[in-house]
Amino acid sequence: MVKVKLGNPVSKSREKIVDKALVDTRSTFTVLPRSIATKLGLRSLGKRRVETANRSQVLDQSFASIEIDGKNTVTPLLISGTLDKILIGVITLEALGLMVDPTKGTLKDTETLLL
Repeated sequence: MVKVKLGNPVSKSREKIVDKALVDTRSTFTVLPRSIATKLGLRSLGKRRVETANRSQVLDQSFASIEIDGKNTVTPLLISGTLDKILIGVITLEALGLMVDPTKGTLKDTETLLL
């Protein structure tokens, strides 16, 4: 679990949310519970069909500002009505220049490649 700070990049006056999140290296996108997306005032910008461990479902797409380990970016994300925790996906990790260190179970800096 990592500490994250989330915000609405369009409406800076909205509250920021600080919470714990699970880093999921099998997830492409970061996923927020709908309750957190609502608190942040995030709008749905479309829908995306995703495959989960249990079934296929359609989730709302949006974006948010996110900070982990003092690094921040604006990241695309999905909003779930069934998930109760924040999942950090690979797109967000790469945008922040972070990767999982499997030997320590922590995040570490990584180089950004433009190939």
